[in-house]
Amino acid sequence: MPTDATNWHLLPVEECAATLRTDLERGLAQAEAESRLAQAGPNEIREGRRRGPLGMLLAQFTDFMILVLLAAALISGLVGDVVDTIAIVVIVVLNALVGFVQEFRAERAMLALQQMAAPGARVIREGQHQALSARELVPGDLVELEAGNVVPADLRMVQVQQFRVDESALTGESQAVEKSGEALYDLHAVPAERTNLAFKGTLAVNGRAHGLVVATGGATELGRIAALLDAEKGVKTPLQKRLARFGQHLSLVVLALCLIVFAAGVLRGEPVLLMFMTAISLAVAAVPEALPAVVTVALALGARLMVRQKALVRHLPAVETLGSVTFICADKTGTLTQNRMAAEQFFAAGAVATSPPTAALAEALALNSDVRSSTADGELLGDPTEIALYRAARSDKLDPAALQREFPRLAEVPFDAERKRMLTVHRLADGAARAIVKGAPEAVLPLCGAAEGMPFESASLLRRAEAMAAEGLRVLAFAERRLEAAPESPEESERNMTFLGLVGLMD
Repeated sequence: MPTDATNWHLLPVEECAATLRTDLERGLAQAEAESRLAQAGPNEIREGRRRGPLGMLLAQFTDFMILVLLAAALISGLVGDVVDTIAIVVIVVLNALVGFVQEFRAERAMLALQQMAAPGARVIREGQHQALSARELVPGDLVELEAGNVVPADLRMVQVQQFRVDESALTGESQAVEKSGEALYDLHAVPAERTNLAFKGTLAVNGRAHGLVVATGGATELGRIAALLDAEKGVKTPLQKRLARFGQHLSLVVLALCLIVFAAGVLRGEPVLLMFMTAISLAVAAVPEALPAVVTVALALGARLMVRQKALVRHLPAVETLGSVTFICADKTGTLTQNRMAAEQFFAAGAVATSPPTAALAEALALNSDVRSSTADGELLGDPTEIALYRAARSDKLDPAALQREFPRLAEVPFDAERKRMLTVHRLADGAARAIVKGAPEAVLPLCGAAEGMPFESASLLRRAEAMAAEGLRVLAFAERRLEAAPESPEESERNMTFLGLVGLMD
């Protein structure tokens, strides 16, 4: 078997299959897959040892201020000040219980989330399609993916059809990445640039694909990140550092004052035992017993507010770190914005509107789309731009899903950065065909011409598109062509098209 350092993005698909000793059509044999699973282990990222409930509780007593309070309680008990001893112990215990309950509940919630998010996988083994747990995948498995699937392991793309993946969990880039099966030539390409690989933990948002498993578990890119995080030593928050520093300084000051009081009393001829008890009482009185409790209550209230915003806090001091942030550097889309597109302006038949002004444009929005509806809850799956167009097409008179069934897709040419447009060809009831294209106005308008004697003014439409873009909208143009029969090559229909309209979308 190959090593983890294999540069899979540089190899052609056939060479990847040969290296992994697998078949691109039939996948692995079941016996071979079981052998590799025993050798490589399950496809899961091993976590560091979790603290049990007792460990969580004992960890609440490790803060320096808590240790100072415990020392004060011990001294109070020795000198017979039972009231102070009980008060300090109650405060320390309450402080520990609040921190323990927060951490215990957060750990349980995180475990529940992990179990809910455990992905399954569809694989081809011995030519048979199988559904199994993602943890059973091994290098060399042939995996099937479609929109809505979580990528179960690091995959080398074999076949792709308009396949895009949301890699924000791995790279921070919120825009979905278009995948391809072609070998790359950049030896030093970072994961975000390896467009022929799909990485464990990312989300397929559009299209379909087959991929070869090239890494599982800790050998995946996500596994390497987890290993780095696991190796990182715990870091105290700014508040914890300040409280520890305050406790140290307070201890030194109190100790110095006690020594001065004790020495002065002895020098004046006071009994040694009396001055010792006086110094001890002074030390206990100087300790701010309520400070840890006040801090814990404030952090607990902060954690409660964050829960309302659907943010899970494992350790209470982590709440405070947000208040210590000075700068946040973020990409706009999906961070400052929700990465949810909405069609806000339409231009068709010389009119500006907030919904599709013509039936032809509305049908084009619905048909030239790869949006899918989740069978579980009806949620729309796909690229945010296409979801916005799909929703704009949906009305009382138009059901996009029914329209797609009535006019099935015969052929397609996916969007790419060079063409800047997407083409779909649909069969009509009379056996004819309808080609629909959408894309950047500068890529679509040159394909259009006059229709039914109506003049076509490309320059004025470009100016209209530029004016919409100046308002902060992302502008797409739509056009269509009716054909007597489906063309042998879809690109043949991309001429003498009829302009349908412009759509402006807002993020």
